Amino acid sequence: MTLCFLTVEDGEVFGKPLSYTPLFFPSDFNYNTDGYEGDTAEDRKSQDGSETMPFIDESPTMSPHLCARGQDGEAVSPTLMFTLACLSDYTEKGLEMKKLVLSGFLASEEIYINQLEALMLPMKPLKATATTSKPVLTMEQIETIFFMIQDIFVIHKEFYDAISPNIQQWDEKVTVGHLFQKLASQLGVYKAFVDNYKVAVETAEKCSLANSQFQKISEVRYFITYDHSIFYSLMFVFAALLYKPIDRVTRSTLVLHDLLKHTPKDHPDFPLLQDALRISQNFLSSINEEIDPRRTAVTTPKGEVRQLVKDGFLVEVSEGTRKLRHVFLFTDLLLCAKMKKTAVGRHQQYECKWYIPLADLSFQTLDDSDSLPHIQTLPEHEIEEMKIKISSIKSEIQKEKKAQKSQSRNVDRLRKKMNEQESCLLLHSPTIPFRIHNKHGKSYLFLLSSDYERSEWRESIQKLQKKDLQACVLSSVELQVLTGSCFKLRTVHNIPVTSNKDDEESPGLYGFLHVIVHKATGFKESANLYCTLEVDSFGYFVSKAITRVFRDTTEPQWNEEFEIELEGSQCLRILCYEKCYDKSKLNKDDNEIVDKIMGKGQVQLDPQTVQSKNWHMDVIEMNGIKVEFSMKFTSRDLSLKRTPSKKQSGVFGVKISVVTKRERSKVPYIVRQCIEEVEKRGIDEVGIYRISGVATDIQALKAAFDANTKDILMMLSDMDINAIAGTLKLYFRELPEPLLTDRLYPAFMEGIALSDPAAKENCMMHLLRSLPDPNLITFLTLLEHLKRVAEKEPVNKMSLHNLATVFGPTLLRPSESESSKAHITLASDIWSHDVMAQVQVLLYYLQHPPISFAELKKNTLYFSTDV
Repeated sequence: MTLCFLTVEDGEVFGKPLSYTPLFFPSDFNYNTDGYEGDTAEDRKSQDGSETMPFIDESPTMSPHLCARGQDGEAVSPTLMFTLACLSDYTEKGLEMKKLVLSGFLASEEIYINQLEALMLPMKPLKATATTSKPVLTMEQIETIFFMIQDIFVIHKEFYDAISPNIQQWDEKVTVGHLFQKLASQLGVYKAFVDNYKVAVETAEKCSLANSQFQKISEVRYFITYDHSIFYSLMFVFAALLYKPIDRVTRSTLVLHDLLKHTPKDHPDFPLLQDALRISQNFLSSINEEIDPRRTAVTTPKGEVRQLVKDGFLVEVSEGTRKLRHVFLFTDLLLCAKMKKTAVGRHQQYECKWYIPLADLSFQTLDDSDSLPHIQTLPEHEIEEMKIKISSIKSEIQKEKKAQKSQSRNVDRLRKKMNEQESCLLLHSPTIPFRIHNKHGKSYLFLLSSDYERSEWRESIQKLQKKDLQACVLSSVELQVLTGSCFKLRTVHNIPVTSNKDDEESPGLYGFLHVIVHKATGFKESANLYCTLEVDSFGYFVSKAITRVFRDTTEPQWNEEFEIELEGSQCLRILCYEKCYDKSKLNKDDNEIVDKIMGKGQVQLDPQTVQSKNWHMDVIEMNGIKVEFSMKFTSRDLSLKRTPSKKQSGVFGVKISVVTKRERSKVPYIVRQCIEEVEKRGIDEVGIYRISGVATDIQALKAAFDANTKDILMMLSDMDINAIAGTLKLYFRELPEPLLTDRLYPAFMEGIALSDPAAKENCMMHLLRSLPDPNLITFLTLLEHLKRVAEKEPVNKMSLHNLATVFGPTLLRPSESESSKAHITLASDIWSHDVMAQVQVLLYYLQHPPISFAELKKNTLYFSTDV
């Protein structure tokens, strides 16, 4: 290996001898500031057998007085030599992990001291010129840029000199806790540095742009050759080096964690290390978020700091198939990667699929001639089957944990199985397109589960694009280094599935969340405004409710209540939109007409807060807009109870035979009127019967039907169609016994499970024939209505499967007494086998050719066993 120091003079590069000893990067050692892991030659080979570049630390040159010479004359750090010796000795003699942790930390401390030294190198000559007639920088600028660097250097040099002999003469009695405690007690110096950091960077950048002499002084450039071939170049500027002290505190805190793991509690070091850790953690928590040391960055070949702004898992449509990608948004480019498959015990790595410089990125809209590529989609019933399997596996895991507390093999196997199902569900559930385009190349399509995510990614990219960005082209080596840094920089580590959560994490809420959207303030101009509500379910978000449009106002007052079904949910999102009625001003995005998002926000569903009997009021702030809302939670077992009404003169909670007899009708008036209204003006409504209606409107309609109000038809014509659909669902849900009766429920469950088609047909038809006439005629009326709704699936997005999912449990779920007899699974298990069997029963009849009441009663069926 050879290294040379290069300078830039008059636009030309001249190689010059090193004026101080360079840092040696051994080819067989992973010399990073995190620790102490070695890479063998085999480790540096990629899967295709080609050699990959070893990791190179960004450190400046090593100080002469901290270096030794190897046998070949190259500079070798004594600490590095000792660390390598420790590693070898550890395998042979089994030295303690604590010693290895300390040795690795000392090696990184040595690098850090040299980084500080390199940062201070220009300080003396700059100060010398400051008092001359032609200063490079003023004394004030110098003191701002190099603020507290000398003090930090002295602290760490003293720490290094004190701890080094202890490690080199190691035995079990050696104590170092007091040294770490002293180091932590001096973090006040870092606080002053951190407070000045932003000003220091800005001053350095301004001075570099304004003064060519300072620009040359502030640059240190290396070409490092391996086997006589240049493979990497790296330029450091003050912005990069000034970040090192901020980053160092976090790394030191992590080392304290490791030291405590490997220090016995009765060792004198233990309380001292605990105290040092406490001080360090308190310090980190007090640091301003804008310069949070956990927000790490990489340095570009031009010496610029490339910051990771956002990352997350997205589903990309590639060649017509869905692929799960990890997308990284940096300050100057968007990078799409996937995790490479690695052997057990090997470090995980990302593989870059593509990247787009933000200067070249646009959000492509489709012309009439364009079309979305064919997207692979799963049928609705397969999505539901995945949820059944996930729910079933969860139950098995809980049983295994209770039965065999010490046996984890079965639990691990089940977790792996659940991870596969959840990952597949996560891959196939998103449907909202997000297209981005490289003006010099291809377009790419992602599918997102929510407009919320699409808006977040778009806003983050557009915010960065407001800066003066230059297009960048990465060499293969630069791309490899950037992709290699992604594993370390990422903020989202796991796909959002249950199997990746700790056992201690909340499983989420199952039941019904009641939300009242009160009002919104903060709009600068009058607009037509409405809100949508979303909750998470199985790792992705689902739109659950929408308010009415409040027209031409800056202060919409909705005061609308919604009942939202939760499926292990932990988060509620509210999005505020401007409704666009002027077709000439409509945004055309991804072949869809979309309204403008005015603001968005979310709130965590804390079980302790929302499960109280009282309403909990909250405010979400979004881009200067405030949305006021209230919420309370009702557990699933309470909300699904069938409670007979005490007022038998009404229709809700009253037996269907009583209502039809009183009305002298075959089908209850409420059912006929709601169906008629939905078919008149709601059959084309997206998500009809799935989107929640306003709860207050539903309650008003309920009261009107119970009281047999004369103005009911007027109310229906004026009411939002989702409220009418919600009223119909509520009527069937509140029947004292299900429409398909408690008596026949076990037989329906047995019939739907039959394998032979002929036997199933006989059984299912016989069961219908066994229903009381009012129940049967009402069921057949509803059945034909739902089929007509499903015929409009291309418009309303409601398939037979969707409708069966909505109505199946409502029409079949037994009353409370029957539920206890039938040993129905826990109410929290929304996708239990019983629930899904209820869905399958209704789906069977929905998929069946038209069923006539007269023909059903007239025909003699082969299946005649008493029920």
